[in-house]
Amino acid sequence: MSAVQRAVPLVALADLVAGQEADCFALLSRREELQTKDGKPYFRVTFRDARREIAFPIWSDSAWAIACRDTWTVGGCYKLRVVLRETNFGPQLEIRKIREAGPDDAADGFDPAMFLPRSRFDSVQMFDELAGLARDRIAEPELRQLVLDVLEQNREQLLRWPAARRNHHAFAGGFLEHVLNVTRHATWLAEQYDRLYPDLEPRLNVGLVTAGAIVHDLGKLRELELLPDGTQYTAAGNLIGHILQGRDMLREAAAGRAIDPELLLRLEHVIVAHQRLPEWGSPKPPMTPEAMIVHYADDLDAKYQMLYRALADESGTGPITSSRNPMNQPFYRGG
Repeated sequence: MSAVQRAVPLVALADLVAGQEADCFALLSRREELQTKDGKPYFRVTFRDARREIAFPIWSDSAWAIACRDTWTVGGCYKLRVVLRETNFGPQLEIRKIREAGPDDAADGFDPAMFLPRSRFDSVQMFDELAGLARDRIAEPELRQLVLDVLEQNREQLLRWPAARRNHHAFAGGFLEHVLNVTRHATWLAEQYDRLYPDLEPRLNVGLVTAGAIVHDLGKLRELELLPDGTQYTAAGNLIGHILQGRDMLREAAAGRAIDPELLLRLEHVIVAHQRLPEWGSPKPPMTPEAMIVHYADDLDAKYQMLYRALADESGTGPITSSRNPMNQPFYRGG
């Protein structure tokens, strides 16, 4: 063997393989104080990155028991030296070294945001496309500028925000991914129906559909807050929800602008009606063509992403998935 000791590789937690010793960055997402059936105390800890989560015990006689109890912080970011062990209870980490990660680790790729699942698509490109749809499809200058200003004023938050705490697009950049999909599809549908029904009175306003699709979930910027270990509802999110807060944000942005009151009313209606049912949070059902189109584009995109995740996350091998998914139903994958 060489006299020079080989360096321990730095790999992502998600890429560890059984028996491998490696350094990795991970977030402590959970720490529970439990007891065995015999009354022996222990901690069950969960470390995660954006693609993998591993839970395992820290026994009371472990060298790490005191540190786990006194210094390990849920939501904290750590650099670990570990060996991945496959056991009858699933993968577990044998910890060799552990310390808090910080700015000095940036050269090795550490970023506190690295532990959150992210959209497959670039957030800046999605933002630019969404702004481009507003510029190209909204004919009324005042409405177009209102929507563009709302986007620009919330740009930094929009680049990072999830669309939900769980269920659909619940990852960094998920808000933009969902809203961009809804805007693309709703605008296309509006253009088709406007060609089919040019005699509709009042005529379908394609630009209003585009504007409504862009702002329909605006209140989620106040309903949700990001933490290192995920997303939680704000106090206002729990007590008021995103629909009324979205209307409030639109009214705040529109204050003092020379926007046709009827146009603004119809845009507000898209926001308050986009969930359609009271049990889903909407005080009113869609009562205009524009609101109806945005509702169904929104509903389809949310449900399709849930279906995608149900198929992608299914661990079974049969042609029918389990119903353990946000839609609470099985799906057919084929034989």
